[in-house]
Amino acid sequence: MRRKFGVIVVLFMMVSCNELQQVVNQLPSGTTLGNAEIANGLKAALEKGISDQVDKLTQTDGFFKNELVKILLPEELRKVDKTLRDIGLGNLADEGLKVLNRAAEDAVSEATPIFVDAVKGMTFNDAKSILLGEDNAATSYLTQRTRTALYDKFNPVIKSSFEKVGADQIWSNLINRYNTIPLTNDVNPDLTDYVTQEALDGVFTMIAIEEKEIRNNAASRTTDLLRRVFALQD
Repeated sequence: MRRKFGVIVVLFMMVSCNELQQVVNQLPSGTTLGNAEIANGLKAALEKGISDQVDKLTQTDGFFKNELVKILLPEELRKVDKTLRDIGLGNLADEGLKVLNRAAEDAVSEATPIFVDAVKGMTFNDAKSILLGEDNAATSYLTQRTRTALYDKFNPVIKSSFEKVGADQIWSNLINRYNTIPLTNDVNPDLTDYVTQEALDGVFTMIAIEEKEIRNNAASRTTDLLRRVFALQD
């Protein structure tokens, strides 16, 4: 097995500018992969990234207790947070931060069908570019093809979630309280857009983590097809 993988690496070094299929055709007996298998392997990797990482974000505290994606206050509201804490309203500030993350957790559940459509539309050329690309090539592919659709899907969900969890009322009270404090400038941020963008960034952050793990850790390749396809890049 080591010898076969060594041959694969040498072949990639010798013909890195040629079509991936030419490399595949030269593999030793028993390791040949067709176009469909290569594309399916990449699709399986993306689906694994979605199921293993993105689904975690939909859970309670999926954003709020994950320091990699936790949504913090926008710049213009950080002064609100500090001022409220300075006058003994830290609990109110904490609740305001939590509901922003709850809204993101609600919205992420809308992501999977959009990702699935993008994965189904992947061609062999897409798969080839991803397989021979950087550690985040698959994540970049999904970002380019899904971010706009995801924004359109997330935005109304986050707005609705704000209403459902009372975020609209909490932030209205919080901001109104801040705006009544002497010597402060009134603020009125678009929190729905802000949380939507932050939620999207969180989704792609987690997909990138899973992609890198699959590329660099053979133990993360949980199916025979994943192991065979990603052996081509090792």
